[in-house]
Amino acid sequence: MPPLDARSRAAAVLERVERGAFCDALVGQTLARGEMEPREAALFVRLVYGTIAWQGRLDWTLAGLSRRPLDRLDPPVRAALRLGLFQLTRLDRIPAHAAVDASVELAKAAAGAGGAAFANAVLRAAARGGERPPPPESEGLARSLAIRWSHPEWLVERWLAERGRERTERLLEANCGEAPTVLRVDRRRRTRDEVIAELAAAGVEARPTARARAGIVLAGAARGGLGLAHACPQGEASQLVADLVGARPGQRIADLCAAPGGKAAAMAEAMEVAGAGGIVVAADRSRAGMRRVAALARAATDGRRIAAIVADVLAPPFADASFDAVLLDAPCSGLGTLRAHPEIRWRRTADDVARIAGLQRKMIRRAARLVRPGGRLVYATCTLLREENEEVVESLLATDPGFVREDAREWLPEAAHDLVGPDGALRTSPEEGGLDGFHATRLRRESHRA
Repeated sequence: MPPLDARSRAAAVLERVERGAFCDALVGQTLARGEMEPREAALFVRLVYGTIAWQGRLDWTLAGLSRRPLDRLDPPVRAALRLGLFQLTRLDRIPAHAAVDASVELAKAAAGAGGAAFANAVLRAAARGGERPPPPESEGLARSLAIRWSHPEWLVERWLAERGRERTERLLEANCGEAPTVLRVDRRRRTRDEVIAELAAAGVEARPTARARAGIVLAGAARGGLGLAHACPQGEASQLVADLVGARPGQRIADLCAAPGGKAAAMAEAMEVAGAGGIVVAADRSRAGMRRVAALARAATDGRRIAAIVADVLAPPFADASFDAVLLDAPCSGLGTLRAHPEIRWRRTADDVARIAGLQRKMIRRAARLVRPGGRLVYATCTLLREENEEVVESLLATDPGFVREDAREWLPEAAHDLVGPDGALRTSPEEGGLDGFHATRLRRESHRA
Protein backbone atom coordinates (compact mmCIF):
# COMPACT_ATOMS: atom_id res chain seq x y z
CA MET A 1 0.00 0.00 0.00
CA PRO A 2 1.18 3.60 -0.58
CA PRO A 3 2.10 5.67 2.47
CA LEU A 4 -0.83 7.22 4.33
CA ASP A 5 -0.43 10.70 2.92
CA ALA A 6 -3.17 13.20 2.11
CA ARG A 7 -3.99 11.59 -1.24
CA SER A 8 -4.29 8.02 -0.02
CA ARG A 9 -6.37 9.10 2.96
CA ALA A 10 -8.59 11.15 0.66
CA ALA A 11 -9.05 8.20 -1.70
CA ALA A 12 -10.11 6.01 1.21
CA VAL A 13 -12.70 8.60 2.27
CA LEU A 14 -14.00 8.96 -1.29
CA GLU A 15 -14.60 5.22 -1.53
CA ARG A 16 -16.52 5.12 1.74
CA VAL A 17 -18.60 8.15 0.83
CA GLU A 18 -19.56 6.49 -2.45
CA ARG A 19 -20.77 3.52 -0.39
CA GLY A 20 -23.03 5.78 1.67
CA ALA A 21 -20.89 7.26 4.46
CA PHE A 22 -21.00 10.96 5.31
CA CYS A 23 -18.11 13.11 4.19
CA ASP A 24 -17.92 15.45 7.18
CA ALA A 25 -17.94 12.60 9.70
CA LEU A 26 -15.11 10.75 7.95
CA VAL A 27 -13.03 13.89 7.53
CA GLY A 28 -13.52 14.78 11.19
CA GLN A 29 -12.53 11.29 12.33
CA THR A 30 -9.41 11.34 10.17
CA LEU A 31 -8.30 14.76 11.38
CA ALA A 32 -9.00 13.88 15.01
CA ARG A 33 -6.32 11.19 14.89
CA GLY A 34 -3.72 13.94 14.53
CA GLU A 35 -1.50 11.93 12.20
CA MET A 36 -0.96 14.66 9.58
CA GLU A 37 0.95 17.89 9.67
CA PRO A 38 -1.20 21.03 9.21
CA ARG A 39 -0.33 21.48 5.52
CA GLU A 40 -0.98 17.82 4.77
CA ALA A 41 -4.27 17.98 6.69
CA ALA A 42 -5.34 21.06 4.74
CA LEU A 43 -4.59 19.30 1.45
CA PHE A 44 -6.52 16.23 2.59
CA VAL A 45 -9.59 18.33 3.38
CA ARG A 46 -9.40 20.18 0.06
CA LEU A 47 -9.02 16.94 -1.90
CA VAL A 48 -12.00 15.25 -0.28
CA TYR A 49 -14.47 18.11 -0.41
CA GLY A 50 -13.34 19.38 -3.79
CA THR A 51 -13.38 16.00 -5.51
CA ILE A 52 -16.90 15.22 -4.28
CA ALA A 53 -18.20 18.69 -5.13
CA TRP A 54 -16.76 18.58 -8.66
CA GLN A 55 -17.60 14.91 -9.23
CA GLY A 56 -20.13 15.61 -11.99
CA ARG A 57 -17.72 17.74 -14.01
CA LEU A 58 -14.88 15.28 -13.38
CA ASP A 59 -16.98 12.34 -14.56
CA TRP A 60 -18.00 14.27 -17.67
CA THR A 61 -14.34 14.68 -18.60
CA LEU A 62 -13.40 11.12 -17.63
CA ALA A 63 -16.26 9.71 -19.70
CA GLY A 64 -14.73 11.37 -22.76
CA LEU A 65 -11.33 9.82 -22.06
CA SER A 66 -12.14 6.32 -20.87
CA ARG A 67 -13.18 3.44 -23.11
CA ARG A 68 -14.73 1.79 -20.06
CA PRO A 69 -17.97 3.15 -18.54
CA LEU A 70 -17.19 4.79 -15.22
CA ASP A 71 -19.86 2.83 -13.38
CA ARG A 72 -18.14 -0.40 -14.44
CA LEU A 73 -14.82 0.50 -12.86
CA ASP A 74 -13.73 -0.81 -9.49
CA PRO A 75 -14.60 1.87 -6.86
CA PRO A 76 -10.94 2.38 -5.80
CA VAL A 77 -9.91 2.97 -9.41
CA ARG A 78 -12.81 5.37 -9.95
CA ALA A 79 -11.83 7.26 -6.79
CA ALA A 80 -8.19 7.43 -7.91
CA LEU A 81 -9.19 8.83 -11.32
CA ARG A 82 -11.46 11.48 -9.82
CA LEU A 83 -8.83 12.45 -7.30
CA GLY A 84 -6.12 12.76 -9.93
CA LEU A 85 -8.28 14.72 -12.35
CA PHE A 86 -9.41 17.10 -9.59
CA GLN A 87 -5.78 17.94 -8.88
CA LEU A 88 -5.02 18.41 -12.58
CA THR A 89 -7.96 20.70 -13.26
CA ARG A 90 -8.72 22.51 -9.99
CA LEU A 91 -5.49 22.80 -7.99
CA ASP A 92 -2.84 24.97 -9.60
CA ARG A 93 -0.07 24.36 -7.04
CA ILE A 94 0.26 20.62 -7.59
CA PRO A 95 2.52 19.57 -10.51
CA ALA A 96 0.77 17.43 -13.09
CA HIS A 97 3.26 14.60 -12.74
CA ALA A 98 2.67 14.44 -8.98
CA ALA A 99 -1.11 14.28 -9.42
CA VAL A 100 -0.87 11.57 -12.06
CA ASP A 101 1.80 9.47 -10.36
CA ALA A 102 0.01 9.43 -6.99
CA SER A 103 -3.29 8.34 -8.54
CA VAL A 104 -1.56 5.67 -10.63
CA GLU A 105 -0.03 4.27 -7.44
CA LEU A 106 -3.43 4.27 -5.76
CA ALA A 107 -4.96 2.41 -8.72
CA LYS A 108 -2.06 -0.06 -8.70
CA ALA A 109 -2.51 -0.81 -5.00
CA ALA A 110 -6.21 -1.51 -5.58
CA ALA A 111 -6.24 -3.21 -8.99
CA GLY A 112 -2.68 -4.22 -9.84
CA ALA A 113 -0.67 -3.40 -12.93
CA GLY A 114 -3.74 -3.34 -15.17
CA GLY A 115 -5.45 -0.74 -13.04
CA ALA A 116 -2.30 1.32 -12.92
CA ALA A 117 -1.85 1.25 -16.71
CA PHE A 118 -5.48 2.25 -17.25
CA ALA A 119 -5.28 5.15 -14.76
CA ASN A 120 -1.98 6.29 -16.25
CA ALA A 121 -3.37 6.41 -19.79
CA VAL A 122 -6.54 8.29 -18.81
CA LEU A 123 -4.87 10.87 -16.58
CA ARG A 124 -1.98 11.57 -18.93
CA ALA A 125 -4.52 12.20 -21.68
CA ALA A 126 -6.31 14.60 -19.31
CA ALA A 127 -3.02 16.34 -18.50
CA ARG A 128 -2.45 16.90 -22.24
CA GLY A 129 -5.98 17.88 -23.23
CA GLY A 130 -7.46 19.51 -20.14
CA GLU A 131 -11.10 19.49 -19.15
CA ARG A 132 -13.81 18.47 -21.55
CA PRO A 133 -15.95 21.53 -22.31
CA PRO A 134 -19.53 21.33 -21.02
CA PRO A 135 -22.27 20.90 -23.63
CA PRO A 136 -23.49 24.12 -25.26
CA GLU A 137 -26.59 25.84 -23.91
CA SER A 138 -28.34 25.06 -27.19
CA GLU A 139 -28.55 21.47 -25.92
CA GLY A 140 -30.39 22.67 -22.83
CA LEU A 141 -29.53 25.41 -20.36
CA ALA A 142 -30.05 23.25 -17.28
CA ARG A 143 -27.89 20.45 -18.68
CA SER A 144 -25.11 22.83 -19.64
CA LEU A 145 -25.07 24.56 -16.25
CA ALA A 146 -25.39 21.26 -14.39
CA ILE A 147 -22.22 19.89 -15.98
CA ARG A 148 -20.34 23.20 -15.89
CA TRP A 149 -20.98 23.62 -12.15
CA SER A 150 -21.22 19.94 -11.17
CA HIS A 151 -24.82 19.66 -9.94
CA PRO A 152 -27.63 17.25 -10.79
CA GLU A 153 -29.70 18.49 -13.71
CA TRP A 154 -33.07 18.14 -11.93
CA LEU A 155 -31.88 20.50 -9.19
CA VAL A 156 -30.57 23.08 -11.63
CA GLU A 157 -33.91 23.00 -13.44
CA ARG A 158 -35.73 23.61 -10.15
CA TRP A 159 -33.49 26.51 -9.15
CA LEU A 160 -33.72 28.12 -12.59
CA ALA A 161 -37.51 28.09 -12.26
CA GLU A 162 -37.48 29.48 -8.72
CA ARG A 163 -34.46 31.81 -8.71
CA GLY A 164 -33.77 32.77 -12.31
CA ARG A 165 -30.56 32.30 -14.24
CA GLU A 166 -28.32 34.94 -12.65
CA ARG A 167 -29.00 33.90 -9.04
CA THR A 168 -28.83 30.23 -9.94
CA GLU A 169 -25.41 30.52 -11.56
CA ARG A 170 -24.04 32.42 -8.58
CA LEU A 171 -25.45 29.77 -6.24
CA LEU A 172 -24.01 26.90 -8.27
CA GLU A 173 -20.57 28.52 -8.23
CA ALA A 174 -20.76 29.19 -4.49
CA ASN A 175 -21.75 25.60 -3.79
CA CYS A 176 -18.47 24.42 -5.31
CA GLY A 177 -16.45 26.49 -2.84
CA GLU A 178 -15.25 25.70 0.66
CA ALA A 179 -17.56 25.97 3.66
CA PRO A 180 -16.38 28.39 6.35
CA THR A 181 -15.63 27.01 9.81
CA VAL A 182 -17.80 28.96 12.24
CA LEU A 183 -17.99 28.81 16.03
CA ARG A 184 -20.55 30.29 18.42
CA VAL A 185 -19.09 31.91 21.52
CA ASP A 186 -20.73 31.26 24.89
CA ARG A 187 -21.31 34.89 25.85
CA ARG A 188 -21.80 33.99 29.51
CA ARG A 189 -18.13 33.01 29.74
CA ARG A 190 -16.21 35.05 27.17
CA THR A 191 -16.67 37.94 24.82
CA ARG A 192 -16.17 37.32 21.14
CA ASP A 193 -13.05 39.49 21.13
CA GLU A 194 -11.57 37.46 23.99
CA VAL A 195 -12.04 34.20 22.09
CA ILE A 196 -10.53 35.68 18.93
CA ALA A 197 -7.51 36.83 20.96
CA GLU A 198 -7.18 33.41 22.58
CA LEU A 199 -7.23 31.75 19.16
CA ALA A 200 -4.64 34.21 17.85
CA ALA A 201 -2.37 33.29 20.75
CA ALA A 202 -2.69 29.65 19.65
CA GLY A 203 -1.78 30.59 16.07
CA VAL A 204 -5.33 30.40 14.68
CA GLU A 205 -6.60 33.43 12.77
CA ALA A 206 -10.27 34.27 13.29
CA ARG A 207 -12.69 37.13 12.66
CA PRO A 208 -16.20 38.03 13.84
CA THR A 209 -19.13 36.84 11.75
CA ALA A 210 -20.70 39.59 9.67
CA ARG A 211 -24.25 39.06 10.93
CA ALA A 212 -24.52 36.72 13.92
CA ARG A 213 -23.91 38.28 17.33
CA ALA A 214 -21.80 35.51 18.84
CA GLY A 215 -20.11 33.93 15.82
CA ILE A 216 -16.49 33.78 14.76
CA VAL A 217 -15.08 32.50 11.46
CA LEU A 218 -11.81 30.58 11.45
CA ALA A 219 -9.37 31.30 8.65
CA GLY A 220 -8.02 28.62 6.35
CA ALA A 221 -8.75 24.95 6.83
CA ALA A 222 -8.97 24.89 10.64
CA ARG A 223 -11.68 22.39 11.56
CA GLY A 224 -12.49 21.60 15.16
CA GLY A 225 -10.17 20.05 17.70
CA LEU A 226 -9.43 23.43 19.27
CA GLY A 227 -10.51 22.39 22.74
CA LEU A 228 -12.39 25.62 23.51
CA ALA A 229 -14.72 25.21 26.48
CA HIS A 230 -16.46 28.49 25.69
CA ALA A 231 -17.12 28.10 21.95
CA CYS A 232 -18.70 25.35 19.86
CA PRO A 233 -19.19 24.73 16.13
CA GLN A 234 -22.38 26.29 14.77
CA GLY A 235 -22.93 27.89 11.38
CA GLU A 236 -23.80 31.56 11.14
CA ALA A 237 -27.22 30.96 9.58
CA SER A 238 -28.03 28.41 12.28
CA GLN A 239 -27.19 31.01 14.94
CA LEU A 240 -29.60 33.46 13.31
CA VAL A 241 -32.39 30.86 13.41
CA ALA A 242 -31.87 30.44 17.15
CA ASP A 243 -32.05 34.25 17.53
CA LEU A 244 -35.34 34.29 15.65
CA VAL A 245 -37.03 32.22 18.37
CA GLY A 246 -36.47 35.14 20.75
CA ALA A 247 -35.76 33.11 23.90
CA ARG A 248 -36.45 35.10 27.07
CA PRO A 249 -36.08 34.34 30.79
CA GLY A 250 -38.97 32.46 32.34
CA GLN A 251 -40.18 30.97 29.07
CA ARG A 252 -40.85 27.35 28.19
CA ILE A 253 -39.47 26.58 24.73
CA ALA A 254 -39.64 23.35 22.71
CA ASP A 255 -36.84 22.57 20.27
CA LEU A 256 -38.21 19.75 18.13
CA CYS A 257 -35.78 17.75 15.97
CA ALA A 258 -33.14 19.17 18.29
CA ALA A 259 -30.08 17.00 17.57
CA PRO A 260 -27.19 17.81 17.54
CA GLY A 261 -28.28 20.57 19.94
CA GLY A 262 -26.58 23.76 18.81
CA LYS A 263 -29.77 25.81 18.63
CA ALA A 264 -31.04 24.49 21.97
CA ALA A 265 -27.77 25.50 23.64
CA ALA A 266 -27.85 28.92 21.99
CA MET A 267 -31.41 29.57 23.18
CA ALA A 268 -30.64 28.38 26.72
CA GLU A 269 -27.57 30.61 26.88
CA ALA A 270 -29.62 33.58 25.62
CA MET A 271 -32.12 33.07 28.44
CA GLU A 272 -29.38 32.86 31.04
CA VAL A 273 -27.66 35.99 29.78
CA ALA A 274 -30.92 37.93 30.00
CA GLY A 275 -32.09 36.79 33.44
CA ALA A 276 -33.36 33.99 35.63
CA GLY A 277 -35.68 31.07 34.92
CA GLY A 278 -36.87 29.34 31.79
CA ILE A 279 -36.15 26.03 30.08
CA VAL A 280 -35.59 24.60 26.63
CA VAL A 281 -37.14 21.17 26.15
CA ALA A 282 -35.01 19.57 23.44
CA ALA A 283 -36.60 16.58 21.73
CA ASP A 284 -35.53 14.28 18.92
CA ARG A 285 -36.37 10.72 17.96
CA SER A 286 -32.68 9.77 17.68
CA ARG A 287 -31.34 8.32 20.93
CA ALA A 288 -27.74 8.81 19.82
CA GLY A 289 -28.54 12.39 18.85
CA MET A 290 -30.14 13.10 22.20
CA ARG A 291 -27.13 11.74 24.03
CA ARG A 292 -25.09 14.39 22.23
CA VAL A 293 -27.68 17.04 23.12
CA ALA A 294 -27.60 16.00 26.78
CA ALA A 295 -23.80 16.22 26.83
CA LEU A 296 -23.92 19.64 25.20
CA ALA A 297 -26.55 20.76 27.71
CA ARG A 298 -24.33 19.78 30.63
CA ALA A 299 -21.39 21.63 29.13
CA ALA A 300 -23.29 24.72 28.02
CA THR A 301 -25.70 25.32 30.90
CA ASP A 302 -24.78 22.79 33.57
CA GLY A 303 -28.01 21.01 32.66
CA ARG A 304 -30.15 23.67 34.30
CA ARG A 305 -31.69 25.14 31.16
CA ILE A 306 -32.07 22.20 28.79
CA ALA A 307 -34.17 19.08 29.27
CA ALA A 308 -33.20 16.48 26.64
CA ILE A 309 -35.77 13.79 25.85
CA VAL A 310 -36.27 11.18 23.14
CA ALA A 311 -39.56 11.95 21.40
CA ASP A 312 -41.16 11.91 17.95
CA VAL A 313 -42.44 15.21 16.57
CA LEU A 314 -45.55 13.48 15.25
CA ALA A 315 -46.39 12.02 18.68
CA PRO A 316 -44.90 14.40 21.26
CA PRO A 317 -45.48 13.73 24.98
CA PHE A 318 -46.60 17.31 25.59
CA ALA A 319 -49.98 18.90 26.12
CA ASP A 320 -51.38 21.20 23.47
CA ALA A 321 -50.71 24.91 24.01
CA SER A 322 -48.02 24.14 26.61
CA PHE A 323 -45.10 26.15 25.18
CA ASP A 324 -44.34 29.85 24.80
CA ALA A 325 -42.29 29.06 21.70
CA VAL A 326 -41.69 26.06 19.47
CA LEU A 327 -38.77 25.68 17.07
CA LEU A 328 -39.30 23.10 14.35
CA ASP A 329 -35.94 22.75 12.64
CA ALA A 330 -37.44 20.23 10.28
CA PRO A 331 -35.69 17.32 8.57
CA CYS A 332 -35.06 18.46 5.02
CA SER A 333 -33.13 17.72 1.83
CA GLY A 334 -30.13 19.69 3.13
CA LEU A 335 -29.61 21.34 -0.25
CA GLY A 336 -28.55 24.61 1.39
CA THR A 337 -25.45 22.96 2.87
CA LEU A 338 -23.74 21.53 -0.21
CA ARG A 339 -20.38 23.09 0.65
CA ALA A 340 -20.16 21.22 3.95
CA HIS A 341 -22.00 18.14 2.68
CA PRO A 342 -21.11 17.90 -1.03
CA GLU A 343 -22.27 14.29 -1.34
CA ILE A 344 -25.89 15.36 -0.77
CA ARG A 345 -26.17 16.71 -4.31
CA TRP A 346 -25.49 13.23 -5.73
CA ARG A 347 -27.86 11.44 -3.35
CA ARG A 348 -31.02 13.56 -3.36
CA THR A 349 -33.70 13.23 -6.02
CA ALA A 350 -36.85 15.16 -6.87
CA ASP A 351 -38.86 12.27 -5.42
CA ASP A 352 -36.93 12.64 -2.15
CA VAL A 353 -37.90 16.30 -1.94
CA ALA A 354 -41.59 15.51 -2.47
CA ARG A 355 -41.48 12.81 0.19
CA ILE A 356 -39.67 15.03 2.69
CA ALA A 357 -42.04 17.94 2.07
CA GLY A 358 -45.00 15.69 2.82
CA LEU A 359 -43.45 14.79 6.16
CA GLN A 360 -42.70 18.44 6.90
CA ARG A 361 -46.37 19.37 6.41
CA LYS A 362 -47.38 16.77 8.96
CA MET A 363 -44.71 17.94 11.38
CA ILE A 364 -45.58 21.63 11.22
CA ARG A 365 -49.25 20.93 11.86
CA ARG A 366 -48.41 18.81 14.91
CA ALA A 367 -45.84 21.29 16.22
CA ALA A 368 -48.34 24.13 15.86
CA ARG A 369 -50.67 22.51 18.38
CA LEU A 370 -48.03 22.89 21.10
CA VAL A 371 -47.99 26.71 20.88
CA ARG A 372 -50.03 28.64 23.44
CA PRO A 373 -52.13 31.66 22.37
CA GLY A 374 -49.76 34.59 22.02
CA GLY A 375 -46.83 32.21 21.58
CA ARG A 376 -44.76 31.68 18.46
CA LEU A 377 -43.71 28.92 16.10
CA VAL A 378 -40.47 29.11 14.11
CA TYR A 379 -40.28 26.79 11.12
CA ALA A 380 -36.75 26.37 9.75
CA THR A 381 -34.88 24.25 7.21
CA CYS A 382 -31.40 24.19 5.66
CA THR A 383 -32.62 23.88 2.09
CA LEU A 384 -33.34 26.26 -0.79
CA LEU A 385 -36.48 24.85 -2.38
CA ARG A 386 -39.94 26.40 -2.11
CA GLU A 387 -41.53 22.97 -1.79
CA GLU A 388 -39.85 22.49 1.60
CA ASN A 389 -40.04 26.10 2.76
CA GLU A 390 -42.69 28.59 1.69
CA GLU A 391 -45.14 25.91 0.55
CA VAL A 392 -44.95 24.11 3.91
CA VAL A 393 -45.64 27.35 5.80
CA GLU A 394 -48.49 28.19 3.46
CA SER A 395 -50.00 24.74 4.03
CA LEU A 396 -50.20 25.46 7.77
CA LEU A 397 -51.66 28.92 7.34
CA ALA A 398 -54.30 27.50 5.01
CA THR A 399 -55.44 24.97 7.63
CA ASP A 400 -54.87 26.90 10.87
CA PRO A 401 -55.99 30.55 10.58
CA GLY A 402 -54.97 31.18 14.20
CA PHE A 403 -51.40 31.88 13.07
CA VAL A 404 -50.04 35.07 11.50
CA ARG A 405 -46.60 35.83 10.09
CA GLU A 406 -44.17 38.01 12.03
CA ASP A 407 -41.29 40.09 10.69
CA ALA A 408 -38.00 38.36 11.47
CA ARG A 409 -36.14 41.68 11.62
CA GLU A 410 -37.55 42.43 15.06
CA TRP A 411 -35.62 39.49 16.49
CA LEU A 412 -32.43 39.50 14.45
CA PRO A 413 -29.27 41.61 14.67
CA GLU A 414 -29.51 44.73 12.53
CA ALA A 415 -26.69 43.40 10.35
CA ALA A 416 -29.00 40.54 9.28
CA HIS A 417 -32.01 42.64 8.34
CA ASP A 418 -31.10 42.53 4.66
CA LEU A 419 -31.66 38.77 4.74
CA VAL A 420 -35.38 39.19 5.50
CA GLY A 421 -37.81 39.22 2.59
CA PRO A 422 -41.09 41.11 2.10
CA ASP A 423 -42.97 38.24 3.75
CA GLY A 424 -40.91 38.62 6.92
CA ALA A 425 -39.03 35.33 6.50
CA LEU A 426 -35.28 34.90 6.98
CA ARG A 427 -33.47 33.52 3.94
CA THR A 428 -29.75 32.91 3.67
CA SER A 429 -27.76 31.50 0.78
CA PRO A 430 -24.08 30.76 0.01
CA GLU A 431 -23.88 33.29 -2.82
CA GLU A 432 -25.19 36.07 -0.53
CA GLY A 433 -22.57 36.65 2.13
CA GLY A 434 -21.28 33.09 2.28
CA LEU A 435 -23.88 31.74 4.71
CA ASP A 436 -25.40 28.29 4.36
CA GLY A 437 -28.79 28.16 2.68
CA PHE A 438 -31.49 28.42 5.37
CA HIS A 439 -35.12 29.44 5.49
CA ALA A 440 -36.92 30.42 8.71
CA THR A 441 -40.41 31.81 9.19
CA ARG A 442 -41.71 33.07 12.54
CA LEU A 443 -45.44 32.71 13.16
CA ARG A 444 -47.50 33.96 16.13
CA ARG A 445 -50.59 32.15 17.39
CA GLU A 446 -53.32 34.72 17.94
CA SER A 447 -56.00 32.23 18.97
CA HIS A 448 -56.74 28.55 19.44
CA ARG A 449 -57.41 26.64 16.27
CA ALA A 450 -61.08 26.83 15.38
